[in-house]
Amino acid sequence: MDSGMIGKVAKAKRYAEEKDRVRFQSFQAAFRGDHNTYSISYEGGSWECSCPFFSRRGVCSHTMALERILGGMLSSG
Repeated sequence: MDSGMIGKVAKAKRYAEEKDRVRFQSFQAAFRGDHNTYSISYEGGSWECSCPFFSRRGVCSHTMALERILGGMLSSG
């Protein structure tokens, strides 16, 4: 590995520890729940989930779990 690549690997490790550098603005994911796999999306501070509970309440265990996983890395809009 050349010195340029060694520097990039070191910087990547440092960046990975500094999670406040990242803000997700949008993404799509598949979430494997206990009963089914659901489609989840996040865009500009808003969640969508294909599970029936989300359609009634606007929040569900899948979106709440992703909020915990991603911590402060979600944009607010």
